[in-house]
Amino acid sequence: MSERSDVLITADDLADLIDAGRRNDRAVVILDVRWRLDRPDGRLDHAAGHIPGAVYVDLDRQLAEVGDPKEGRHPVPAVERLQRDARSWGLDDGSEVVVYDDLANMSAARAWWLLRHAGLDSVRMLDGGLRAWTQSGRALESGETTPRPGTVVLRYGRLPVVTMDEAAEVAADGVLLDARAPERYRGETEPIDPRAGHVPGAVNAPTTGNVDDTGRFLSAEALRDRFAALGVRGDIPVAGYCGSGVTGAHTVAALMIAGYEAALYPGSWSQWSNHPDRPVATGEEHRILHGE
Repeated sequence: MSERSDVLITADDLADLIDAGRRNDRAVVILDVRWRLDRPDGRLDHAAGHIPGAVYVDLDRQLAEVGDPKEGRHPVPAVERLQRDARSWGLDDGSEVVVYDDLANMSAARAWWLLRHAGLDSVRMLDGGLRAWTQSGRALESGETTPRPGTVVLRYGRLPVVTMDEAAEVAADGVLLDARAPERYRGETEPIDPRAGHVPGAVNAPTTGNVDDTGRFLSAEALRDRFAALGVRGDIPVAGYCGSGVTGAHTVAALMIAGYEAALYPGSWSQWSNHPDRPVATGEEHRILHGE
């Protein structure tokens, strides 16, 4: 079972890690993954102020491919390309990596998941994001950060992944969690993808429910209670998805904190809705939870 500290790091502990790195000449790699649907390019925000030493990571261009809509809006990038970019961020094998954003880690979770999936052991999210750092009284720096090139070697396969077909199987035989807002899940609105609704059998678990009002993840106990109420158990398959595989990674992280191993469906709704042969459900799901 993963500990909270395997997934998250506090602002105080990050500051200690930075200080230790200066003394030992082994700097922690800090990645600024600010991104949101209405403002995908966070470069200007990064330049205006970031955690000292943090490198900006472009989610759209570096943490995803751009290609056929049938693969979704944010397909997993080729590992060779991710490795090239990771080296440009200063990553080596064995690097300690901390990722953050200004949105309760809902975009930073994508970097956390990808790098963990690609084989890095020590990748954590700054709990509470940038606000936790500034509220701790610590300063930001401005401008660009240019790290020395790294030598990391990446290989996918560390974390479980499900395909479109396998996601449908999880929805039927386990618990498939849809991390989008309730109105998108129910099919009342769909501002981005070609069809509104959700994967039949999926259960709505909005990402915002993983965190408190400060943007910090709920306790392991509170997360276990949340997911148990949605039918999650340790003896059935569990997977998460969202619009395009970004906030779905946040739910996978929350499940890990709660003690569950969950797969990610990276194609998510943006892939599913681009396949006209795939059925679409709307409204709330009314089904008997497994074991009842």
